[in-house]
Amino acid sequence: MKIKGTVPDGVTLTRDDYGVPHIQAGDLAGAYWGMGYAHARDRAMQMGLMRLLGQGRVAECLDGSTDSVEADRFFRRMNWYGNTAAQVDALTPETKQLIDAYCAGVNVRFAETRPWEFRALGYRPEPWTVADVLLMARMTGYLTLATSQAEIERLFVEMIQAGVDDERLGTLFPGCMQLLDRDLLQKVKLNERVVPDSVKWNVGGPRMMASNNWAVSAERSATGHALLANDPHLEVNRLPGVWVEQVIELPDDTIFTANMPGLAGPLVGRKDDLAWGATYAFMDAVDSWIEDCRDGEFRREDHFEPFTVRREQILVKKGESVEVVFYENLHGVLDGDPFVSGFYLATRWAPSDSGAATLNAVTDIWTARTVEEAQEVFGRLETAWNWVFADSSGRIGYQMSGQLPIRDEEATGCVPMPGWDPRWDWRGFVEPMDLPGVLDPPEGFIVTANNDLNHLGATDPINMPMGDYRARRISGLLTGEPVDLERFQRIHQDTYSLQAEEMMAILTPVLPDSPIGERLGSWDYRYESDSKGAVLFEAFYRELLVEMFAPAGMGQPVIDHLIDTTGVFIDFYRNFDHILLSPESPWLGDRELSEVYRKAFDRVDPDEDRRWGDVNRVTLTHILLGGKAPGWAGFDVGPIEIKGGRATPHQGQIYESAGRTTSFAPSLRLMVDMGQPGAQTALAGGPSDRRFSKWYTSDLDRWQRGEYKTLRRLDETGGERGSTA
Repeated sequence: MKIKGTVPDGVTLTRDDYGVPHIQAGDLAGAYWGMGYAHARDRAMQMGLMRLLGQGRVAECLDGSTDSVEADRFFRRMNWYGNTAAQVDALTPETKQLIDAYCAGVNVRFAETRPWEFRALGYRPEPWTVADVLLMARMTGYLTLATSQAEIERLFVEMIQAGVDDERLGTLFPGCMQLLDRDLLQKVKLNERVVPDSVKWNVGGPRMMASNNWAVSAERSATGHALLANDPHLEVNRLPGVWVEQVIELPDDTIFTANMPGLAGPLVGRKDDLAWGATYAFMDAVDSWIEDCRDGEFRREDHFEPFTVRREQILVKKGESVEVVFYENLHGVLDGDPFVSGFYLATRWAPSDSGAATLNAVTDIWTARTVEEAQEVFGRLETAWNWVFADSSGRIGYQMSGQLPIRDEEATGCVPMPGWDPRWDWRGFVEPMDLPGVLDPPEGFIVTANNDLNHLGATDPINMPMGDYRARRISGLLTGEPVDLERFQRIHQDTYSLQAEEMMAILTPVLPDSPIGERLGSWDYRYESDSKGAVLFEAFYRELLVEMFAPAGMGQPVIDHLIDTTGVFIDFYRNFDHILLSPESPWLGDRELSEVYRKAFDRVDPDEDRRWGDVNRVTLTHILLGGKAPGWAGFDVGPIEIKGGRATPHQGQIYESAGRTTSFAPSLRLMVDMGQPGAQTALAGGPSDRRFSKWYTSDLDRWQRGEYKTLRRLDETGGERGSTA
């Protein structure tokens, strides 16, 4: 490969037959240089766009539309790019050297060429810096992950202001009602709402929108070696995909990794002696406080103090700049104008000023060899993940990472508390050793699927997990005969829904003796593309949400809005399902549960006869040009059918969020047998973000078929650069 800039001694870059870059280097600094160069070669447009988003400069550099200004306003509010200097100073000398090498590799490629999309828009990317790597780390830990926790806590306040009573709230949000001051929360002015003012809450009387990983110990494995699998459920309907694969070939080790462009380090994957995978932990690392404001100040005990005022200019391409003003205190950024007297919320995400500890820990990943060492290293990461490990000795383990705030013992983490009372301030963060973790569990396997894992730690970081349907299903499939990667592959493709099974046990006895009743009654609870029962069940489930919650205070317009335009029912269906499956609940009133189920089913269209693949399909759109380029140009691909549902191991959720279609599905599939070299993988896309590259969607067909490629060192492929599994 010809590289115009200076290449460090001993570094070579080669693609295998799948287009995956192999970076051969004599030391870690050379490996980081190669990682940076390969990222910039394959995903420069993606890196540049993500950086502009994080900096809040899309309106300035790409598109001066109102939507771009609003996106910039959000990212300026988070201020992830404006407070990185202290974190850069906190990097260890070794980490700083490696990140500098990564940035040098990126910038050599940036100097060679720039994406034609940026040339057409008149934008020339600035050199990549350590601050940009920190920015990417923060964005990866927050977007679509921690945002959901902030969203559900805001919804809690909205429901109180809508008049939903304590009894119903207590069953929907168990453990969150201690010290609730309803009168105070009624006074809070919400400027940013989950449910906008245009969707009115119905407070009258009754009326008729994830990931898996698991590991199996050598004792439970059919091969006699530890096994590991991961399939992060992220957005799959964007091109290029979220992940990019790389193989790092060092003299004494090989790292097969899927990572994210702009981030320096192996996010998930394996080395010779250790493999690891990640899911989001649903840690409650976001809190809001009620601030009593007047004259630009906030109350603190018996006096008022000034906010820190941050003024920024959003430059607008071919338009006038927009000034944005943010008011900040120890509780985060205020949602409101403190010069207008009133009560407002200030919100803080724990790792918002973080990054250095994470990058320092990533440096130590390269030398970790055992599960115990991995638990210590990955536990130091500042954002919330469930890490599962397997090593070459046959051992397995699990460790949660993330900055969990130390709160007052009576604080729930759900309800905003008075900001003027220091009792409710954070008091530092929980030590990683006190977060959930386990080494060699007696059952011989570990499963995480965004479920409640608090029982594995000395603290309870999770207060609103996803439902445990996927975790229970995977655990059941790992039980019994010794396990191999063929079973892992079947689990990756499994579309059986325990949620549907449990709800159908209630619905089946009241199903009508009719064609539609017979069609749903004979369904096998699988969300395969050809399934018509899955379509009927989803139609019923939507009506069930309306029938249960609308008459009791939420209203159908609100339910429709939450389903159609937010991720509330996507991320937190456990909270709602707990009520939907309970024969006794204040949401029922004087109704029987079977009656609610029957009425919900009665509203399902009796002529509904579509396949799941007919309704659960997406078009993979170009992240910058999606929907704007003509179809024949090939920037967008599809539509493609996505099997699976919210509660199936092969998740397949499609919904609208912020005015656009989004999805949760296995963006990457990874399987590892620690007794065999390499890793088996499949991507929902391909290595490159270049539309006219043969690597643009080169892995997509394999991913759709449920097949895998095997990544190995170039010198282990018998003279070929790739092998197929």
